[in-house]
Amino acid sequence: MSTVGVVGGGIVGLAVAREVIRRRPGTRVVVLEKEDRLGAHQTGHNSGVVHAGIYYRPGSLKATLCARGRDLLKEYCAERGLPYDECGKLVVAVDEAERGLFDALEKTARENAVPGLRRVDGAEIAEIEPYTSGLAALHSPRTAITDYVAVARALGADIVAAGGEVRLGAPVSDVVRAGGRIEVRYGSSDGGRSVAVDRLVVCAGLHADRFAHLDGEPSPRIVPFRGEYMTVVPAKQDLVRGMVYPVPDPRYPFLGVHFTRRVTGELEVGPNAVLALRREGYRGTLPSAGDVRDILTWPGAWRMGAQHWRTGIREMAGSVSKRVYMRAAQRYVPAIGAADVVRGRAGVRAQAVELDGSLLDDFRINTSGGVTVVRNAPSPAATSSLAIAEHVVERAFGRP
Repeated sequence: MSTVGVVGGGIVGLAVAREVIRRRPGTRVVVLEKEDRLGAHQTGHNSGVVHAGIYYRPGSLKATLCARGRDLLKEYCAERGLPYDECGKLVVAVDEAERGLFDALEKTARENAVPGLRRVDGAEIAEIEPYTSGLAALHSPRTAITDYVAVARALGADIVAAGGEVRLGAPVSDVVRAGGRIEVRYGSSDGGRSVAVDRLVVCAGLHADRFAHLDGEPSPRIVPFRGEYMTVVPAKQDLVRGMVYPVPDPRYPFLGVHFTRRVTGELEVGPNAVLALRREGYRGTLPSAGDVRDILTWPGAWRMGAQHWRTGIREMAGSVSKRVYMRAAQRYVPAIGAADVVRGRAGVRAQAVELDGSLLDDFRINTSGGVTVVRNAPSPAATSSLAIAEHVVERAFGRP
């Protein structure tokens, strides 16, 4: 019996483990997750949006796997009785200066065959979202919301039910190739354990670059960005029915501060994108010496800063001031201002940065010597997770 190890109990790692079991019955599968629960990091700190594929370069892995993943995820949620609400999204242009970017975005969305997409004018915007204003918008009625932690737990249950193992509290400390097999060491230094596997898939998210020695590629490295959310007060939560997004700046892989409804009924604004000094810095801003060292010693981070420092200052200003933060959001929903929100949760995005300072936008998956490393899987990785799993398993094992 062959053994496959998966590092990471986020939604991508769990989807990969489940897909191995589905495609290769009889394979022993072991998932190693360093936390005491599944979906503890990026999976559990994102916006919960199931993206329809509006933004991604046609033909890219993101575009292809988002479209496939969206359909697979909808089907999976229906099978498992998990929340899945197609509340729809408006991407709104508020002035003529955005018209060029807006037209280019519509072209991209149509090339990606976003289901149900239509262009609407100001009057139609008000019919869909009565409190939203703008010149024109792209309406994506199939954009949905879900609970990705619930999806991750369901995937974990599928793995265990099929005979796989999910080991929690199992931080990986080392990976060693020996005698044609791969030894994965995990746990504390004084009481560590190991598991020998024939193939290994690393889905380490925020720590993906710390496994770079396994695929021999020093670039890209992870530079973490903290995304902070505001929660709209109950009295104004119903002013947005679904989602309202700005037209994104194509220079950045971030979508800008937007309004998103949650499956709990809450309405959030955000996230922004502020350089994080701790990869898992969800509460407070106390830096991690190791994480700061990794940023300062990566030339790509300095080059990135030199290219985008003005944007960085604007994002920091919004982080400090609710009024500044909400100034941009009010362009789309004027009735919700700084007095109508409270500071909410935060997430951290594992942004891969190349040596030249460029922000890697597409998914990147490397395979070398029996080890597959998911080096970059930002949004829409959760949407795409089941399709990423198909892609990874086909890459690691070949098509059935």
